[in-house]
Amino acid sequence: MSPAAKLTLLDTLPRGILEAAADRLHEYLDGPTLIHLPGRRSPPLFVSVLLHGNENTGWDAARALLKRHGDYPLPRALSLFVGNVQAARFGLRTLDGQPDFNRIWRGEGTPEHRTMREVVEIMRHIKPFASIDVHNNTGRNPHYACVNHLHAANLNLAARFARTAVYFTTPDTVQSRAFSAFCPAVTLECGQPGTTSGLEHVLEFLDACLHLAKFPEHPVHKGDMELFHTVATVKVPDDVSLGFAGEDTDLVFTDDLDSMNFRELPTGTVIARVHPEFDGRLVVIDEEGREVGEKYFLRRGNEIVTCRPFIPSMLTLDMRVIRQDCLCYVMERYQL
Repeated sequence: MSPAAKLTLLDTLPRGILEAAADRLHEYLDGPTLIHLPGRRSPPLFVSVLLHGNENTGWDAARALLKRHGDYPLPRALSLFVGNVQAARFGLRTLDGQPDFNRIWRGEGTPEHRTMREVVEIMRHIKPFASIDVHNNTGRNPHYACVNHLHAANLNLAARFARTAVYFTTPDTVQSRAFSAFCPAVTLECGQPGTTSGLEHVLEFLDACLHLAKFPEHPVHKGDMELFHTVATVKVPDDVSLGFAGEDTDLVFTDDLDSMNFRELPTGTVIARVHPEFDGRLVVIDEEGREVGEKYFLRRGNEIVTCRPFIPSMLTLDMRVIRQDCLCYVMERYQL
């Protein structure tokens, strides 16, 4: 197994690492690294950062947190997992030839799958207090938390971060889904990388979690959370060319595509303009793995429009991310 995929275990921080931005972590870490740090309470809080190398808010918040506390012990022990340091070096979600580090927490097939399985087994034995996986969006989205199970502990943890939360069950290969089998687990979506608001929000949330003695056991009141359910994923076939206004491609998106995120789109909303000779379509996969594109989109002249109301998330102007992940997710409101 190459150093870039092999798991490193540490019980102390490498000297000087807290001064390193995400694009310099490769100078301190060879690859995925799990760092166990002591605290006054146990079991530890598990925090995962940089599963996507272009999403640096998690690492910036973690190092700010550790600088804030300075002398050990922390209020609670911390198990910090630093993911794709090689992609972070270049500011990319993943490197060419790498799997997505947040799509390999189940199954097998690559050395990276084995690494994530090792992390799961280590932490399953430890039984962490909670698991927090920190991410950014490339498009404009509010700050929100994601859960994979509607347990009270998960929802209470999510509600501590933001009033907006998303419940999803697919993909089922993400970190939070794997950890939710043995502890409360959330994914934090903290806006675009490099924003002060995202950094400060995550920092204060992580600090608050370190100080928690236990999670409330009561259900989250429906007035305290706006919950959405991801029901489908929208993808663009690899052989379809993409562009923005003025480009001669199969699909042409508007320059403010990501302004539609977390807004209810009425029937007839234009998603893209299409080349007159283009005869393809967007692919929509529901939670059961079925293709349901005709349920959500139709061709109207040289436009692709919605054929029913829905709420999108994760729309982005980043073509590389669209290719590596998806165009967006389809959501519906979910009543607690």
